[in-house]
Amino acid sequence: MTGGQLMTAAQKRLGAYWSMTRSQVYRELPALAEAGYVKLGKPGARSSQPYSITPAGKRAFGKWLAEEPAREAVRSPVALRAAFGKYQTATQLKTAYAQATAYHTAALNEAREAVKELRRDGDDHGAAALEFAVGYHRAALAWLKNAPAK
Repeated sequence: MTGGQLMTAAQKRLGAYWSMTRSQVYRELPALAEAGYVKLGKPGARSSQPYSITPAGKRAFGKWLAEEPAREAVRSPVALRAAFGKYQTATQLKTAYAQATAYHTAALNEAREAVKELRRDGDDHGAAALEFAVGYHRAALAWLKNAPAK
């Protein structure tokens, strides 16, 4: 797959609970090739560069899967705003909460649909991972209902 195809596939499978950017993907691919984890394929249309995983890449991926996961870090821009709520107006807080509510509502709906699609495709593990996003967005929406507006 090309970097763009990898980004699309990763966004579909992981985007509900893991953020990434195109620049990260395009920056990492040459490093992975240099390490021998992926190999370059034949250039395609508009000089697109496909990559494929190597046996060494599969071994490195397996090794990574066997490692203990890193510690999670919660980062919420709206919770950060709430932490400094005493320095804001009620209007500022209400606006931040309204924007966050709209985002989490849309993201919750997208994650629910993605779970259904993965279950239809028989990908129970992918669906289970996306259930994390469903729970996260539900929790965020519940918190937003009770967040102090002043």
